[in-house]
Amino acid sequence: MIRHLQTLTLAGMLLAAANTYATGSMTCDSGDSSTWQSKEALQEKILAEGWKVRKVKVDGGCYEVYGTTPEGDRVEAYFDPISLEKLLVSRRGTVLFKKED
Repeated sequence: MIRHLQTLTLAGMLLAAANTYATGSMTCDSGDSSTWQSKEALQEKILAEGWKVRKVKVDGGCYEVYGTTPEGDRVEAYFDPISLEKLLVSRRGTVLFKKED
């Protein structure tokens, strides 16, 4: 019985890890949120670049944006909350852009 529970727990952890990877989630080492630029500043910046924005939220220390790129792709994108630099853009688990390290 205990062995069965251990197997189920491990399977659940592996599935959760795979789902996290598949969504393109990322984390930012962005420090204290008092040093961040506002969500509104990010929205103004990317609207000026031609994006359409449905939602902006904080996820993993990054700003996560649900919207449409200037090219017309509906995406999930991550931006650094301090510099507002674009870090990752994905659509349905496919990475369209990733900032090089």
